[in-house]
Amino acid sequence: MSIQSTMENKLKAAFAPERLAVINESHLHAGHHHAESGHHATFDGTGETHFRVRIVSAAFAGRGRIERHRAVNGLLADELKAGVHALAIEAAAPGEKTRW
Repeated sequence: MSIQSTMENKLKAAFAPERLAVINESHLHAGHHHAESGHHATFDGTGETHFRVRIVSAAFAGRGRIERHRAVNGLLADELKAGVHALAIEAAAPGEKTRW
């Protein structure tokens, strides 16, 4: 199973979202430098290392932005430890205006 699919399944199970998009943005970061094993390596943009999560869930009602981000980061901690380099989170409660 892909990292993206694993993340989607975890987010669905934990937050029962009305809307969910897990977007692999790794290709947008080709050529960037990542610190790996004590030296800088140029990233080629392949794989599953950079993601954007857009999620609308009642679980976020009454929670601030930082609390929402902590909840998502905590849920996806294993993926972050296993090679996900960047995770952009756009979390909203139902009825909140989103740009997406």
